[in-house]
Amino acid sequence: MSTSFYDLSVGSYLQAVNGMITVMNKGMQYASEHNLDADNFVKARLHEDMLPLLFQVNCVELHTLGALEGIREGVFSPPSTTEPHDYAGLQALLLETKAELTNLSKADVNELGGKSMLFKFKDYELPFTAENFVMSFSLPNLYFHTTTAYDILRHNGVPLAKADYLGRMRIGT
Repeated sequence: MSTSFYDLSVGSYLQAVNGMITVMNKGMQYASEHNLDADNFVKARLHEDMLPLLFQVNCVELHTLGALEGIREGVFSPPSTTEPHDYAGLQALLLETKAELTNLSKADVNELGGKSMLFKFKDYELPFTAENFVMSFSLPNLYFHTTTAYDILRHNGVPLAKADYLGRMRIGT
């Protein structure tokens, strides 16, 4: 049996988003238990030349819902700015992203399979099929930003484990 475009994209997106929800909830719990302001995590970075948690979590929405919208429209362009949020706002963004992904019709998403599209950034363009965009751009970027968000919180003392990051795996026999 082949993998549907829905399972390839939305199935993978939901696993990553659910993992991030767990990671962010543990961050809030840690801050509460240690009398810390969770909003201080929002600007935290791993290194001065890397973008903060705020950017990493915004990219979760960008590389899930934004990726599907780009495929639907035929063009994906990253935004030039990031929406400002406090920690609770980032948690809400993840919950909204999950809700929107969950409400997508499998049939509608599967219809996007095979569609041609462009990645555009300034004067740079890359042609993709929907499947190749998801497998070679969207998912790698999603995993990079979710891993970086995990690492930022872990670096700031939040007791996280790999199982928190992985989310619910799609297992079967």
